[in-house]
Amino acid sequence: MSDLQALYQEVIIDHSRNPRNFCECATANHQANGYNPLCGDKLKLFLNIKDAIIENVCFKGEGCAISTASASLMTEALKGKTIKEAEKLFEGFHHMLTEDDNVEDLGKLKILAGVRTFPMRVKCATLAWHTMKAALRNKRSATTE
Repeated sequence: MSDLQALYQEVIIDHSRNPRNFCECATANHQANGYNPLCGDKLKLFLNIKDAIIENVCFKGEGCAISTASASLMTEALKGKTIKEAEKLFEGFHHMLTEDDNVEDLGKLKILAGVRTFPMRVKCATLAWHTMKAALRNKRSATTE
C-alpha cells in the first residue's frame, strides 16, 4: 500500500469513527431518508437551505465505514454551497465512482475514489449523495438509489 493510499484509508476510518455533522439539525427545512438494502446502511439527512444556499447539513443513521465516511465528508463539502453547486458536486462524485476517477474540483472527496474498484461498495459511498438529492426535493420517503 502506498503512503497516499494509507493516508486516504486513515481519513476514511477517522470519518467513519468520528463522523462530522452527525446529529439532527433542528433548523432543517429539507430532509430525506436513505436506505441501502445491499449493505443495510440507513441514514436521515437534514438540510437547512436559505436563499438557495445550504447553510447547514447534518445526518443521523447507521452504516458501514464507507457509507458513514462518505456522508461525513459530504456534509463538510456541502456547507455554504448553493443548490446548483451541490448538484454539480453530486454529478462529479457520482462520475468519479462510476465512470472515471479523474475528476477535478472534488477536494477531499477524491479520498473515496478507490471505492470505484469495488463495485458492490459504490452504493455505500453514494447513498448519502442520493439522499441529498432527495432532500433537495424534500422527498421524505426512503431513497434506495
